[in-house]
Amino acid sequence: MTKLVTIYGGSGFVGRYIARRMAKEGWRVRVAVRRPHEAIFVKPYGVVGQVEPIFCNIRNDISVRDAMRGADAVINCVGILAESGKNTFEAVQSDGADRVARIAAETGVPTLVHISAIGADADGDSIYQRTKAEGEKAVLAHMPNATILRPSVVFGAEDEFFNRFANMSRFGPILPVVGAGTKFQPVYVDDIAKAATLLTTGKAAPGLYELGGPDVNTFRDLMKHMLTVIRRRRLIVNIPFFAATIMGAMFDLVNKISFGLIPAQVTRDQVKNLRNDNVVSDGVKTFEDLGITPTALEAVLPDYLWRFRPSGQYANIKDSAKNLRV
Repeated sequence: MTKLVTIYGGSGFVGRYIARRMAKEGWRVRVAVRRPHEAIFVKPYGVVGQVEPIFCNIRNDISVRDAMRGADAVINCVGILAESGKNTFEAVQSDGADRVARIAAETGVPTLVHISAIGADADGDSIYQRTKAEGEKAVLAHMPNATILRPSVVFGAEDEFFNRFANMSRFGPILPVVGAGTKFQPVYVDDIAKAATLLTTGKAAPGLYELGGPDVNTFRDLMKHMLTVIRRRRLIVNIPFFAATIMGAMFDLVNKISFGLIPAQVTRDQVKNLRNDNVVSDGVKTFEDLGITPTALEAVLPDYLWRFRPSGQYANIKDSAKNLRV
């Protein structure tokens, strides 16, 4: 019988790529999400009926258990960058991870892959870091043979990193950033999906893996590269951490009094995260241990950031026209 995998958060940025690859492997894929009607785009990843979005609230035991029923493997991709209503860091990244792993252990699911993040630290300054670490600890307590994947900042067509700053660059001569000197090791989203698929299907040994791309760059250098790709000249201005902390507090307050209707451009917790480099540690398992060669930024960014160029899809045509002789 065809095997079944339940992917919590399977319609999210990382989850959808994993769902697609698992379907290509011939597995039935159950995509467990809060709004299944907004996740119908995952259905064409496989043949009719192979990939199905279903409702699930990771904060609820019954909901998580129902979504896991009959599964041969579980992948948890649920995570947040900012809190919203009941979806707090603790509820989603700590309690939610604990719930998925506990129920997987209780129901005898043999394989669990948990997507965490580089920077997970029980003693970290930010709530994000601490709850990521708490989630990892809970997963391993219930399922010692589970796999934990810690990616650096993730890039791809649907990312909220390069797309966000490329969009910001359209509205003025200055591009503000917080933590311009902080180092990142951007990782392509489909490379994470390759890793998760190998580990879920038993083609690689379980364990803790830190996943980063082939290059380490500062935040400033990443923005310079992004501006080159979209062919815009902007002054990159670093916002000092003390000023960013004040801004984050103000944005947090506005978000709170608006009951979440006005999203925070930057939060205090995100500012705390940006104080720390986000790169692969020494002595850990990486893509190399999985036989995967990580994809470089240069190979992917132009494929989806072209729409932020001054001439959009016509930029290359205009460049060619300049070479025509009259």
